[in-house]
Amino acid sequence: MPAPTKIAELLGVLARHQVDFIVVGGVAAVIQGAPINTFDLDVVHARTPDNIERLLGALRELEAVYRVDLQRRLSPTASHLASTGHQLLATNMGTLDLLGTIEEGTSYEELLADSEELDLGGIPIRVITLERLIAIKEKLTRPKDQIMLQVLRATFDERRRS
Repeated sequence: MPAPTKIAELLGVLARHQVDFIVVGGVAAVIQGAPINTFDLDVVHARTPDNIERLLGALRELEAVYRVDLQRRLSPTASHLASTGHQLLATNMGTLDLLGTIEEGTSYEELLADSEELDLGGIPIRVITLERLIAIKEKLTRPKDQIMLQVLRATFDERRRS
């Protein structure tokens, strides 16, 4: 079993390299109070040339390689990161999934309106809102997504009451 992902440290490297990204998925839910377990960091990154260069610098520091064939140690390139696809990476701090888009082609720029900047131990990061995360999960049919949807709704209701 792989070592646990060091989420805060991964976020710190991305922030230090001034990468424009939005945290999505399980970590976004946890940051906003959802009581779930998650084992990787999912982010949607801006696909501008400048941001891709900053992201490549962060990935070099993280020694990022594709998870599909760890023996070959294939690293992502600028053209990979400019695509709309998903880059599923192993790093020296754990699992990192870089998403060019989410849902049906929603980019970083389109997702900005449904994100908020939060302080995570002195690190300013953008996180998808619980409302948008709920809307995304409502469209998915996997059992694990339906279970998470219930937790997200309960977390949203709890936050609204407090």
